Amino acid sequence: MTKPVIAVLGASGAVGRAAVRELRALGHTGLRLGGRTASALCAVAEEDPTGHDETVWADATAPDGLRALTEGCDIVLNCAGPTYRLRATVASAALAAGADCVDVAGDDPAAEDLLAAGDPARDGRTVVLSAGALPGLSSLLPRWLAGQGLDGVSALTAHCGGLETCSPTVAHDLMLSLTSGGADGAAYGEALAAVRGGRRVPRALRAAEDAEHHAFPGRVALQPYLSGESERLATVLGLDRLDWYNVHPGPAVRALLNVLPGRLAAGDDPAELADRLFLAADLDLAGREPYYVMDFALSGTASGRPATAGLTLRAASSYRLTAAVGALAVDAVLRAGVPAGVHFARDVLDPGSVVRHLRDRGVADLRPTGAAAGADHVEEGVL
Repeated sequence: MTKPVIAVLGASGAVGRAAVRELRALGHTGLRLGGRTASALCAVAEEDPTGHDETVWADATAPDGLRALTEGCDIVLNCAGPTYRLRATVASAALAAGADCVDVAGDDPAAEDLLAAGDPARDGRTVVLSAGALPGLSSLLPRWLAGQGLDGVSALTAHCGGLETCSPTVAHDLMLSLTSGGADGAAYGEALAAVRGGRRVPRALRAAEDAEHHAFPGRVALQPYLSGESERLATVLGLDRLDWYNVHPGPAVRALLNVLPGRLAAGDDPAELADRLFLAADLDLAGREPYYVMDFALSGTASGRPATAGLTLRAASSYRLTAAVGALAVDAVLRAGVPAGVHFARDVLDPGSVVRHLRDRGVADLRPTGAAAGADHVEEGVL
């Protein structure tokens, strides 16, 4: 049986390089590595113990810049960005070449573009979007948690954030998310909003500039933020309340984020602000160990009585978390575990399989508490 040809765009970046390693760990070899810097791609290819990886110049922003990467491949894993500038560019190129596609980001704008061009399901093709840490894992973990020891759930509080480098792609996407990234041309989410009575309520929460949280070392800033993904999660789980906090441990990044909307409104160059953001992240990280945390606390019932279930994930990097989810999505599509059409990873990946992979591969330390403490035999991982 012929082995599938897997192409990875952005293979030498922070997410792409980790995704290549995750794909190899899942048994996929002979990868096609795409990007704009030949020397960096060759360095990634040299890590392949079989020596069968190939490198291809590819640039999603150039005319025909994806042709050599996508032609003859079975599936494309997109780890390049900025997400809200590329939208469905990579997925569309993959579909035009007769291939499936997984995008570690993508979100609603990419889905809208793809469906406007015609549902890929009619050609038997599959696209999986938002196959990363946030969005992606940020919904998969609460869905797993809701099935561990609770009969029903009513409220979720989430805290996600960390201290790590900020890639140029992430920085540029953050700028773009303030005005795009959501459904129908809206912004990606709304600061200070929360779910109450199953519905979005603006300004329901307040930010805290100097706070403590058990899952994070030291003092942190807590920024309430309700995204479209979080709202959909509340609907799927039937939540009455959802409070979501982005956690910012570093003072330099915190200070810049506080003034960012105003600076953009005043006409400051987004590219210059993006440069300042990843420099601020480096300043906050200086002399400290990087980390990323996702902490979830669910309230509900068990055997008809009030109960709680919690899960704290700790990892060395959100980039590796994203890479792991992206690789698992590719593997699922190749195993025919995802139907044809356009999907979000949170809707088609099995949460239990994702949790086991993160644990068994040592991608993260997973610590369930409350009703979920003994669920699925989750043990402490190794960072």
